[in-house]
Amino acid sequence: MKSFSSYVEIQEAAKAGKNVHMTHIEDRVIYGGVKGARESILALRSLRDMLAGSVNSSTNVTVKWDGAPAVFAGIDPSDGQFFVAKKGIFNKEPKVYKSEADVRADTTGDLSDKLVTAFNELKDLGIKDVIQGDIMFTKGDLNSESIDGEKFITFQPNTIVYAVPVKSELAKTMQKANLGVVWHTTYKGKDFASMKASFGVNLKSLKKKSSVWYQDADLKDLSGTATLTQNDTDEVTEQLSKAGKIFQKIKSTTLSELENNLDLAIKIETFNNTLVRKGQRIGNTASHVKNLIKWFDEKYKKEYDKRSSEKGKQAVLQKQQNEMLFFSKDNKKNLDMMFQLMNAIVDAKLIIINKLDKLKDIDTFVRTRNGFKVTGSEGFVAIDNKGGAVKLVDRLEFSTNNFSKDVIKGWER
Repeated sequence: MKSFSSYVEIQEAAKAGKNVHMTHIEDRVIYGGVKGARESILALRSLRDMLAGSVNSSTNVTVKWDGAPAVFAGIDPSDGQFFVAKKGIFNKEPKVYKSEADVRADTTGDLSDKLVTAFNELKDLGIKDVIQGDIMFTKGDLNSESIDGEKFITFQPNTIVYAVPVKSELAKTMQKANLGVVWHTTYKGKDFASMKASFGVNLKSLKKKSSVWYQDADLKDLSGTATLTQNDTDEVTEQLSKAGKIFQKIKSTTLSELENNLDLAIKIETFNNTLVRKGQRIGNTASHVKNLIKWFDEKYKKEYDKRSSEKGKQAVLQKQQNEMLFFSKDNKKNLDMMFQLMNAIVDAKLIIINKLDKLKDIDTFVRTRNGFKVTGSEGFVAIDNKGGAVKLVDRLEFSTNNFSKDVIKGWER
């Protein structure tokens, strides 16, 4: 697969300094300029070829697991001691827990209990360097439930309910475990500040322990094992061809302006996400551009009204004037096409997600007030042979599940 390595460090990633922030593949058009737009098309083309079994190079695809909390575990290079940690591991003063007492002193409730279990269960696995994953369950989180007449062992760390047939070997393994973790990232470095992240974890180096169920997030090399039908392949090809034609019409200057103005790009993504939260996609792209400009105007009006001094109000007006220079007649035309390009990318992405979702080895549901409803995985990450990664998520489905009052979340039970 051609490289589609990360091209932008979003603000959260810059603060954390470590785990590369992956934007949604369609949002690469907003953040990556000409290169980002081209690479998003190439990434989907490579995935299409891989799933059609017509590519020789290895491509790794991982599943995004809806676990909580995130957990880091490994050896502190400064003193050689084992630790577990939350994301505070990459603070200016790293926050790591090297004993059960350390965990209890800094955390409370269920979080504390889970991290204590993680510390006690993971310290004997022989973890080297530092690895990151998501806690999927501890002993009390496993339930026996019937879904459509079939008995499952279930666990629900967040929104998604994971279900394993009760008679399966996997269910038997999980029931013996005090802790379940899915690992996805490895860190190496002489200290926490200099550690570099890489996708994937070498589980072969870890000891087996019946009280811990763990796996990596890999779907392994899918070349030739997952097949798109000819119709699927043709549909993806049609959308990618459409995307390519639109891409050729967009002036590079518009994409470059966005690429070099991270604050503006983030605001455009934020506006797009107002639709995602409503379970809607971008419809008429010309109207979307008009609504985007209106959203900016309303945003600045609210900010203007908050200011009490004349100096403050003028500062807001000046900021608005500077930012709105971007929305020239030419740029508005190119933004219209940019949103068309994003739509074509989403259409191709959804076909691929649907195929990848059929490969999962654990069933996924959401728990509604009227019973269980089948849902897809949280999403997927495709990793090329240079370590670059791209995120594919059915944003509307996952967002609907997250924000729906009818869907009962793990923490609400």
